Amino acid sequence: MRTTTEPSTEAPGVLETAALLREVTAGLITSDDFDAALDRLVRTVRDAIPEVTWCGVTVLRAGAPASVAGSEPRLGDLDDLRHGDDAPAMTAIRSRELVWSADLRTETRWRPWTVRALNLGVRGVLAVPVDVDEHVVGSINLYAREPGVLSASQQLTAMLLAEHAGLLLGAVRDRSRQAGDADPTEVLTAGQVVDQAVGVIMTQRGCPATEALKVLRSASAALGIPLRDVAERLVTSVARRHAT
Repeated sequence: MRTTTEPSTEAPGVLETAALLREVTAGLITSDDFDAALDRLVRTVRDAIPEVTWCGVTVLRAGAPASVAGSEPRLGDLDDLRHGDDAPAMTAIRSRELVWSADLRTETRWRPWTVRALNLGVRGVLAVPVDVDEHVVGSINLYAREPGVLSASQQLTAMLLAEHAGLLLGAVRDRSRQAGDADPTEVLTAGQVVDQAVGVIMTQRGCPATEALKVLRSASAALGIPLRDVAERLVTSVARRHAT
């Protein structure tokens, strides 16, 4: 992923970034409602990334209405698609590049979006594209109350977050599709069995949750069967081995 900023050696704290990714994982890994998962994501990001005052998400879904989620309702208009390409979120989605403005007071792009943002108290913005699956793309949008505080540190963290969140949101989409007309008990079971399978892979491979979820999704794609079915087969296989 390319960025419009100059290179920098500044890097986010490893512990802080790891803690953020763990929080995001905990909030999304067993969710089966895509829009609810977006709401959890923006609240987690707002509270976890230093200097970020608000967070929003803009998502485009093929054949379905766009989704928008925001940590602060009064700023929801900034993530809305009515601005078209004349907004950071859509610029990031269309270009597939990280988009950044350290100080909107000197920004010449995205008029009249910038005027609206300034009136709402936003001084800095960082939008990073996120790929959920072949039918869903979006942008995670970070907003700052103070100018100049969204630095290279936040940019690197945002890029890591986008890759991580895309993987988890893809799993949420899988579970949501599989749930279909199932009753609430069946939906819960679907989330639990995926969570159990992730735990099994983490134990077997000594890898983090995101890598384990990626293994499950790769197996699902390769075999051409739903994620839940792959997870159930794995959990059942392990249970049988332990039983013998």
